[in-house]
Formats: sequence, C-alpha cells, structure tokens
Amino acid sequence: MLFYYTATGNCLYVARQLDKELYSIPQVLKKKDLYYRSNSIGIVAPIYAGQLPQTVKKFLSEVHFDTPYFFMILTYGSRDTVAGVWCEKFCQEQGLHVDFIQTIKMVDNYLPSFDMDEQMAIDKHVDKQIQKVKEQLQIRSKGIPQPTQEDQDIYKMVKKRFHKHPELNNGETIQITKQCVGCQICLQVCPIGNIQIIEQQAQRISQTCDFCLACVHHCPLHAIRLKIEKNPKARYRHPKVSLKDIVKSNYQGGIIK
Repeated sequence: MLFYYTATGNCLYVARQLDKELYSIPQVLKKKDLYYRSNSIGIVAPIYAGQLPQTVKKFLSEVHFDTPYFFMILTYGSRDTVAGVWCEKFCQEQGLHVDFIQTIKMVDNYLPSFDMDEQMAIDKHVDKQIQKVKEQLQIRSKGIPQPTQEDQDIYKMVKKRFHKHPELNNGETIQITKQCVGCQICLQVCPIGNIQIIEQQAQRISQTCDFCLACVHHCPLHAIRLKIEKNPKARYRHPKVSLKDIVKSNYQGGIIK
C-alpha cells in the first residue's frame, strides 16, 4: 500500500515502480475515514526545501496507519539536506513511527532556481536509484539518512531565506497572464483545488498554496508564470507520466462560471 503526492510526475513514476496498490494523497484527503491497515505502508513525496509539501503534512496529521512497516521515499533535485530526520521528527509528532526513509534524486522542478532544459539533460540514474530502494524494501531495511554538517548548514540558510522572503516558496509569485484561454488544465492539475475559471479566465482562489508548480508546468500556453524564473521557456513533466495521470491524481473539482 503506497500513498503519493505528485505535481510533475516524478513521485508517481517512483510509486509505480514500488507498488501496484497506489493512492493519491490529494484524493484520499477527500475521505472522512483515514484509517489504513496493511503489512507494509509507504509514502512517496517530494522534498520542498528539506520538508514536505503542506498537503502531505496535512495527510500525515490526519491519517492512522496500522502496519508493522512504515517507510517514506522522498524525491529531490539538488540537495536532500535534513529531509530524512525532519520527516522522522514530524511523523513522531503525529504519532507515526517511521521504519525506513530513503531519498531519490530526480529532475528539480523548482523554476526560480533551475532551468528545466538543463535538468532534463542530466542523467541522475533514477532507475538505478529506484532499483536500490526496491531491494531495500524487499528485505524491509530500517534506518533514517543522517545529514552532514554541510547539509544542516544549507538547510538553515534556505530556511532563513524563505522566512525572510516567504513569497519564494508559498505561491505568491505565481501569475496568470492574459494569454490564458480558460482551457481548465490548471484547475484539473491543482492538488488543493486553488484554481477557478471565471468567464474563460483562470483565477487563483488563494494567493498562497503548496507551490508544487503543477499549474505552471502543465499550462499548454505558458500563460501561468512566476515573477522569477531561471528559464521561462522551459517546462517539465516526467516523460513516462501523462497529463491524464496528473489530472487523475490531483483533480479536486472546481468552479467554472
């Protein structure tokens, strides 16, 4: 049993390689009863500046797992810093014991800092990393990756930067331009239902969000942008994950007027 959160397909791709019984966290959160029992339960989620997306935090704060083996697989693009110990501590605060955490390095879709063309050109040996994780899960490995001093320093620096400039990590810099034709794709890929269509124009309901960037990456006309981008012309979706897959994982319904 595996729960995942995905914006551009990375985590969904990983989840598919690890288990057949998959559940999208944004969809599961629609339910009232969040009790799950299985011999093994896992989470596949991205790392956002050393932590988890807000929606994943919400899920973990509400869910109840009955399992002898709980693990987390975390995807990242540049540095995983303190993600392992941070997630372990967060889960402990929710009454969840984590047996095993591992990270997988993939394309980093954080547009303010990374050029998607450059990221996609780097061979990060993703499938080899996934195979290693599969082998570890098969023998029910245990352990949490411990950060180096450099990792801790980088995490503190990034945390300080986002504390000073929260707009860099909370969705405030997302802009819907006049190029929008109301195609509704952004509405369908948003995992928190933060998009509405009014008179054939997409509008954000709240100026803050998970900042997963699904709406930006999947807009076919590049009508949704950020105030600061490394390469405004480049977008990303995992090559083995379709737009239909993202919609199925994230669509929350929406307002169309």
